Amino acid sequence: MKVILILSDTLNRRFLPAYGNKWVKTPNIDRLAKKSVTFNNHWAGSMPCMPARRDMLTGRLNFLEKPWGGMEPFDVSLTDLMRESGIYSHMITDHYHYFHPGGENYHAGFNSWELIRGQELDCFAANIKGEDRPERIGRWSPVYGKNKALYNEEKDYPTAKTFQAGIDWLDKNKDQDDYFLWLEVFDPHEPFDVPDEFLEMYDDDWDGPVYNWPRYDFLDEEKGETKEAVNHLRKRYAASLTMMDKQLGKLLDKLEENNNLDDTMIILTTDHGFMLGEHNCTGKNEFHVWNEQAHLPLFVKMPGNIHAGETRNQLTQNIDLFPTLCDYYNISYLNSINGESWKPILENNEPAKRNAALYGYYAKAVNITDGKFTYFRSPKEDNQPLNAYFLSTIGNSHHKLMAKKIYENASLGNHLPYTDYPVIKAPFQDAKLWYNCGHFDQTMLFDIENDYEQKNNLANTETEKKYKELLISTMKKLEVPEENFERLELDK
Repeated sequence: MKVILILSDTLNRRFLPAYGNKWVKTPNIDRLAKKSVTFNNHWAGSMPCMPARRDMLTGRLNFLEKPWGGMEPFDVSLTDLMRESGIYSHMITDHYHYFHPGGENYHAGFNSWELIRGQELDCFAANIKGEDRPERIGRWSPVYGKNKALYNEEKDYPTAKTFQAGIDWLDKNKDQDDYFLWLEVFDPHEPFDVPDEFLEMYDDDWDGPVYNWPRYDFLDEEKGETKEAVNHLRKRYAASLTMMDKQLGKLLDKLEENNNLDDTMIILTTDHGFMLGEHNCTGKNEFHVWNEQAHLPLFVKMPGNIHAGETRNQLTQNIDLFPTLCDYYNISYLNSINGESWKPILENNEPAKRNAALYGYYAKAVNITDGKFTYFRSPKEDNQPLNAYFLSTIGNSHHKLMAKKIYENASLGNHLPYTDYPVIKAPFQDAKLWYNCGHFDQTMLFDIENDYEQKNNLANTETEKKYKELLISTMKKLEVPEENFERLELDK
């Protein structure tokens, strides 16, 4: 069994022609989709980047247990199980968060791994003096400026280098079997940097300041975030996506050349989406998890191209990757995971076992969907009680380790029901630092079958009772830490 996971960070479902977009150019994703099963009801779990990857590698939701942080000693990793079962796993990525504080040990379970340097805030470019900050809208960093100066033409961009590394690895191993290639590209994650040729594909006529790295906030015209600027930003995102798509095409060409395309499983998905002006905001993390962030693309090309071109409407999540690959590799795993295998859905179109998908960010609103409605349950005003559960050091960003005060009043014990490891339970006394009350203070409910853009809030109606009960029952089933019921003012 040969499996390639192509994980493209911030791959917005609504920008893909395979999901109905009419103006973005992704011929190679379209090409892959024609050979794949396309999932229409696929949702995020924990967000953003590293929490999502911990979900994928452990099959468990972790956003109600801790913030951004490394893999834990008590985590049973997909790649560890593969190694024990004789399946060779290799990671190729330009996602530098794996190697900054808060990204510890994700790569450690792979048999081998390769990091392509230079994305965003990767501490890579070694020149002491960076570029002067240009006139711009949105975000900027001297570290980013130094890295960006290294991109002179398309082949220099980390995305091109990452796919080329994947092509080289596949060429070297074209006669091998029983492997898992985790090929991950940062693009189309912001900053939306591309050679001019890709932006020209979208007839961009913007003549204002550089705007390729949006703030994580609501739009502010006084900061230059006008309707015209946002239109330019969307074109920059589309251009970045098209550049990634071109490199994907080269990988598919290599698989065809080596006669490996038909007999390889290829999974293409993402960790989360991104706001590009919808709901009057850009970015992520700092506001409710609208469909633009949580409703994700998923394509699975089966060996032999069976069920090519078919769609599946069952409710699925990223935590399902773990049991799915275990099933296809015939690897045994514990039943304490939250994910559910896609194998019966892929092969027989069987109903999903779950009736709801839980998703969100640590310490913020908790969200749930049954595919028909979405319910955003906001915490009470003080956002308490709030604890983090961990054993290894955790990071509160990809730049620095958690402050000493996180360990004040912490205890070591058997605090998590799914492991017999003693873990640290650390209360957050300053919980509001994790919770922007101005953005999350309203509980919301939406009928996304009839109101997909989530404009008509149905909270405080009779319908909310149903989804409050669904949220309670799902949290109980997933064995989330008990204090979350109090924090969300839910009567367990």
